[in-house]
Amino acid sequence: MKFIIRYWRNPSGKAPVEVYIDDIDNKEERAEILSTLNGIQLYGTDAVGVVFRQIDGKLWELKLRIYGNQHRIFYVVLRGNEMVLLHAYLKKTPKAPEREIEVAKLRMKQLKEDRK
Repeated sequence: MKFIIRYWRNPSGKAPVEVYIDDIDNKEERAEILSTLNGIQLYGTDAVGVVFRQIDGKLWELKLRIYGNQHRIFYVVLRGNEMVLLHAYLKKTPKAPEREIEVAKLRMKQLKEDRK
C-alpha cells in the first residue's frame, strides 16, 4: 500500500519532523532521508532502506540507518493510507528512550483530538 505522508504541526504551524530533517548538517544524509520518505510514498512497506516497527497500538516507528546514523521517526496511520510523521530523533542507545515515545504519544493524542 502506498502512503500519503503528512507532517504533524504544532499550534504555531511548525512541523518538528521537518525541522529535525532540515537541521541535519550532512546534506547527503538529509537527501537520503527525504528519498527514503519518497520511497515510502511510492512503495509503502516495500520501500528499500527502512524498517517499520509497531511501538504501541497505532504508534509506529520508521527505522532508518543512513551514513552510520540511526534515525527514528514515529508515525501514525490515519484514514486508510495517510501517514502522519509525529516525532524524530537520532538513536544513540539500544532501546528507544521513554521520553521520545511519550512525545510521540502526546502528539498522536493531540492529532486525534484535532480531527474530531
